[in-house]
Amino acid sequence: MTRTWQITTVTDAARARIAAARLAAAYGVVPLERTRLAAALSGRLRQCLTKGGSWRLGLESGEGRLRVEVAPPPGVAEPPWHFCVPCPEPADPSVFAGVADDTGVLAEALLGADEDTALVLDRLAEQEELVAFHREELHQTNQGVLALHAELDASGRAQREAFAAERAARQEAERARRRLTFLADASAVLTASLNHEEIVRRLPELLVPEYARAVDVWLFDTEDGRQPPSPRPAAAVVAARTGRPQYAAGHPGGLPGVDDQPPSALHPDRPLLCVPLPTRSAPLGVLTLTPPGERWDPDDAVMLIELTRRASIALDNARRFEHNRDIAETLQRALLTELPATPGLRLAARYLPATYGLNIGGDWYDAFRQPDGSLITVIGDVTGHGLHAAVMMSQLRTALRAYAVDGGSPGVLLTRLHTFLHHLQPDLYATAVIARFQPGEQVLTWAAAGHPPPVLRGPDGRVRTLDAKPGAMLGIPLHQEIADHTVPLVPGSTLALYTDGLVERRAQGIDPGIERLAAALGSFRTGELDTNLDGAADRILDPMLSDSERDDDVCLLLCHVDGVDGGTERAG
Repeated sequence: MTRTWQITTVTDAARARIAAARLAAAYGVVPLERTRLAAALSGRLRQCLTKGGSWRLGLESGEGRLRVEVAPPPGVAEPPWHFCVPCPEPADPSVFAGVADDTGVLAEALLGADEDTALVLDRLAEQEELVAFHREELHQTNQGVLALHAELDASGRAQREAFAAERAARQEAERARRRLTFLADASAVLTASLNHEEIVRRLPELLVPEYARAVDVWLFDTEDGRQPPSPRPAAAVVAARTGRPQYAAGHPGGLPGVDDQPPSALHPDRPLLCVPLPTRSAPLGVLTLTPPGERWDPDDAVMLIELTRRASIALDNARRFEHNRDIAETLQRALLTELPATPGLRLAARYLPATYGLNIGGDWYDAFRQPDGSLITVIGDVTGHGLHAAVMMSQLRTALRAYAVDGGSPGVLLTRLHTFLHHLQPDLYATAVIARFQPGEQVLTWAAAGHPPPVLRGPDGRVRTLDAKPGAMLGIPLHQEIADHTVPLVPGSTLALYTDGLVERRAQGIDPGIERLAAALGSFRTGELDTNLDGAADRILDPMLSDSERDDDVCLLLCHVDGVDGGTERAG
């Protein structure tokens, strides 16, 4: 059931309050709840009358409760006011009879509506005794709560201390993890390079600014005597002499495994940590660092000493590598042939050592005359790299020249080299191409053993790949007779022999590189190869190697048969 009243005047408010009190009594609302309802509604109605306007009071019963709502006039941005009390009984319809408009009747009815308040006041005296009893119980409870709080405080302090210890242990473990991660990553960076100058350059980049403010690398053998040596801190000299890390500062460093020294005269205002770069024989130099703050954490100092040891190993390996590479390259260049001068035939060769890794010493070329006057040109590649490959290349070159004295076609010579290499070095293999130019004959005889095919350019600029079936690699455990192949060789033709370092790329294979070489060889104008074969070799190498890291040797041998016009000019 729902009832509503419009509240505009005091009379409207009194009538609505009386009706609400009667309705609450009819629904069986207990006196205490009725008193709460009457007091709350009276206060709200007074506020409404003060604000003015026409307010709407609604009473709604249902689901065991009596709900009162006071809604604001239209246009007032204020939420409705609600109040609910439980009502366990249904209402008597007679309760909803109208209230008289007489002012006296309303006043009397209004006073009568507060009769529940008197009943409540009568019960207050009875409740005071209970309140006193409960107050005593509350006092005793408070005493217990205080004791409990004291225990909780002690437990909280212990828990906070445990949390702080756990947090400190976690932070220390995280710092240790960061040190180990940095040490592993930095070691990988240093050992990835085989150039000692690059390692020296990377050390400051790794350490500054997290673990050092400044880094100085002193290598003993870099001072050549042409310039006066740079002044070094005394602690660095002591570290070089004793092989032990030194700490120079105005206060003891307390660093494990490090000797304390007085402040440096060169840098008296900052501490210095001087760590030798040890090797199996003697230190390579000294690494001098200044701390990023006031001083180093002892664990950071231990990590820095270990990193210095690893950097020293990387430097030592890089220098050994560079030394071996220089020897291999020197030997390789010393064994490369000075090309012979042959009437009617021009030769141009290029050898470029690998710029990455120790991948030098395996590629070679040669050109020499046989007793019958023919010219043998050969280009080859020995598996493996370094000094061993360079030595084997020299032995193959010598053996080939020895076999060629007895004559023999390119296929016969390669077959003999195959047998020679198999018996000399069963685990070493090689590839090669031999081309023979016979004076007065316009025929090229060639043979290949596992090597990229030669490329032949005709005088008209058309290029073809000589991809007739080659023999297998030299030295493999297989008996083979390598066949000869012939092709017409007209004046103005150019033959290109090369190694795989010129055409092979890891991501693309070898075929696209051969196509690029053929395109480069075919791009020359008629007569350019007659006049400047050396320049043509350079013009071929530049575009072919522009996209290469040169991780392998490169050999190129150009053999150009003079054209009719070129031969006439030279003869004249």
